Amino acid sequence: MTHADFIKRTLNISDQSITATLKLLAEDCTIPFISRYRKDATGNLDEVQIEAIFKLNKQFEEIKKRKESILKTIEDQGALSSDLRQKIEKSFDLQELEDLYLPYKKKRKTKADAAKEKGLEPLAKMIMSQNIQDLQHLASRYFNDQVSTEEEALQGARDILAEWINENGYVRKNLRRLFQRKALITSKVVKANKEEAAAQKFSQYFDWEESLNRIPSHRLLAMLRAETEGFVKTKIEIDKEEALDFIENALITSNNECADQISLAIKNSYKRLLEPAISNEALQEAKEKADQKAIEIFAENLRQLLLAPPLGEKRILAIDPGFKSGCKIVCLDEKGDLLHNETIYPHAPQNDAGMAMKKIRSMVNAYQIEAISIGNGTASRETEFFIKKIGFENPPQVFVVSEAGASVYSASKIARDEFPSFDVTVRGAISIGRRLSDPLAELVKIDAKSIGVGQYQHDVDQSQLKNELDSTVMKCVNSVGINLNTASKSLLSYVSGIGEKMAENIVTYRAENGAFEDRKQLKKVPRLGEKAYQQAAAFIRITQGKNPLDNSAVHPEAYAIVEKMAKDLELKTENLIANKEQIKTINPENYITETIGILGIKDILKELEKPGLDPRKSAKVFEFDPSVKSIKNLKPGMILPGIVNNITAFGCFVDVGIKESGLVHISQLKEGFVSDVNEVVKLHQHVQVRIVEVDEDRKRVQLSMIL
Repeated sequence: MTHADFIKRTLNISDQSITATLKLLAEDCTIPFISRYRKDATGNLDEVQIEAIFKLNKQFEEIKKRKESILKTIEDQGALSSDLRQKIEKSFDLQELEDLYLPYKKKRKTKADAAKEKGLEPLAKMIMSQNIQDLQHLASRYFNDQVSTEEEALQGARDILAEWINENGYVRKNLRRLFQRKALITSKVVKANKEEAAAQKFSQYFDWEESLNRIPSHRLLAMLRAETEGFVKTKIEIDKEEALDFIENALITSNNECADQISLAIKNSYKRLLEPAISNEALQEAKEKADQKAIEIFAENLRQLLLAPPLGEKRILAIDPGFKSGCKIVCLDEKGDLLHNETIYPHAPQNDAGMAMKKIRSMVNAYQIEAISIGNGTASRETEFFIKKIGFENPPQVFVVSEAGASVYSASKIARDEFPSFDVTVRGAISIGRRLSDPLAELVKIDAKSIGVGQYQHDVDQSQLKNELDSTVMKCVNSVGINLNTASKSLLSYVSGIGEKMAENIVTYRAENGAFEDRKQLKKVPRLGEKAYQQAAAFIRITQGKNPLDNSAVHPEAYAIVEKMAKDLELKTENLIANKEQIKTINPENYITETIGILGIKDILKELEKPGLDPRKSAKVFEFDPSVKSIKNLKPGMILPGIVNNITAFGCFVDVGIKESGLVHISQLKEGFVSDVNEVVKLHQHVQVRIVEVDEDRKRVQLSMIL
């Protein structure tokens, strides 16, 4: 089986597209580059399809390595028959491979090993043949200094039989299917921790039973967390009699004493070996699916968060609100550089609102502030109300932004390197301001897990989570493009073909040589070769550079084509850009080359119409209900405006302007059945919600979007 054959088993994609994609990946092309600039080669595959090919190809390589390891191990034992070799070489199923390898796998000394040492393996083989009539007499022939009774001999033979049954590939495969179809997961409270478990919101799982193949991902992860923390015990099981009947029907072909011994061995094998192993496999498989679902939700939330509407290059006054410690204020210029910082104390216990108003008004005027960004943490609503009371000459727009992860950033090495002379409070306020101006540029500096837009992110496979989130960040950065002369090292590191070390070299080169004037200058950066340039060039932008195409998504390899288009129209290149009327007259088929086909040419024409277009929308001011300041103000039946601030498999959370976000359960998103929350709402979406239930003691608010 080839790589392409293996991939085709899962994906409905042509051989030609798969082969071309694998070739490009082998040439160290990145997924964003392939999907954007090699459409003609791949047959217009998108990022999702290319990433699926990448993952399946990696899986194929892992299976090949595992097969090689298994073959070598069995061969070293002198046990590799031609039949076994053929079975292993033909298999591309990891579970099947492990079943084939199981009899040869190194393990601790077993009961079967002890029985074999007593010389009882021939007896086990004769019992398994099911042709023996006088079993007691046969067993007596195996007496020795370690075996003195017929029962001891038969017990040893049953231990060997139990191990053979456990290693039977047919039995394991079908028993596995039985668990996949019919297994139940149950949980019981650990009595010693019952009260604490209730406090930890695990009371739902004190006595729970559910089909393993139907349990929602969030519920499985919650149960497993409850077990990890010692509050409940979980178990995976199927109907024992059904399992035993299946194995007996598969292995017993007679009705004699041998059948009785095999039946006993089956029961022993199932209880001691098969059930623990297969039930653990079933749970692991369910956990992997739950992990994948949770990771997909996290990745989608992160994508929406990173692509949130930016305010753009504006002068911003940012506030990290607080009560006793005051509100930390920073003023930023259009590039996000710090102009001024200080602290005001408008709230209790100081209540110095008068002086705070004077300072804010003075800073807004002095630094020509166009927008105010307020963090949504402690004292956020109070600070927003305070700001809106100030009589400005030219009132700036007021935004409340999520400050999730700002404290993580402020204490990070990245923040220390950016602002070595300022403490964490100033850095946190700067982050709150910058994420209003450009959420993507600021949030890439923070570990995605700290942003808090997922569910059970600490319970899933951490390596898989990191890979998926890194991939998501890369897709977002490259879909937007970055300004080469202002981008931070963190942002640059996610550009196609760049990476962390190269990003550092770019920033150093920029500091030593000044702003880049054109894309070609990238080649002068130490260790940035032709391949990295090819992958990165079109995802960076240079505003007001030497070549106007450098501020577009047109790849440098296509500049000659654009220049020819302009020449044919008797225009200068800069006069063709954004000239929709002239662009519409161009026949794309006239400009196809050996390397750029019709799809690539059409993309070039689209880009020329709207060069460097940011796919994100513009930030909009949102107004909470001014009468709602805390959970005490909420009453069932109230209709309030809100912002979606997290999405999970079971619903979404909405900020209605108080500390506690309310839950809109998936059943309350709209009339009728909803299979995917993202079909109805998106992160940061402005919505209207109805208060269903308020639990002040537990700080819980239930909402509905069915008004």
